Amino acid sequence: MTFDQLAALKIIPVVAINTVNHASPLADALEAGGLPVAEITLRTDAGVKAIEALAARGNFAVGAGTVHSVKQAQQVADAGATFVVSPGFNPKTVQWCLDHDMPVYPGVSSPTDLEMALEFGLQVVKFFPAEQIGGVPMLKALQGPYADMRFIPTGGISIANLNDYLALPSVVACGGSWMVKSDLINQGRFDEVQRLTAEAVSLSQQSR
Repeated sequence: MTFDQLAALKIIPVVAINTVNHASPLADALEAGGLPVAEITLRTDAGVKAIEALAARGNFAVGAGTVHSVKQAQQVADAGATFVVSPGFNPKTVQWCLDHDMPVYPGVSSPTDLEMALEFGLQVVKFFPAEQIGGVPMLKALQGPYADMRFIPTGGISIANLNDYLALPSVVACGGSWMVKSDLINQGRFDEVQRLTAEAVSLSQQSR
């Protein structure tokens, strides 16, 4: 996903999916709620198959999360993922993505991580786990020495603090799972996924 696409969406649903059969109704609910995008994590065995299923839709932006290695980056690229997200900064994985024109958003949690991101020429990174490492005040502190870097805060983001993050000029979009919790997906409560997604989209449009 490009910078402009991220900025337009403002929210990236972060999904741990347990069965590929849930992929299509999940995407339907997200689209109906106003978010035609999902970061499917590799925390479950169904992750890669779910990415394949969503990539085949053609009108849905599907990324891969919790990517820890070059091998996994290759797998999700072959499955049709359009962007890669990782919880930390793995130089080999980042370099592979850059070499293969795959947008990559590695996780950062410190100035040292950001120095590595700059060394690789990255302009957008994941800020993770956002709330646990200082949240909005931490991001404000980082804006000074890293004024050109843009962030996707993820971890502890909810409807309660979403706009606190989106109000920061350094924040492109937020990653969150509150609208796609595993119990909602496992129970087939896609109407609730749609409702929560629409609520989040409506709120995000009030930011900035």
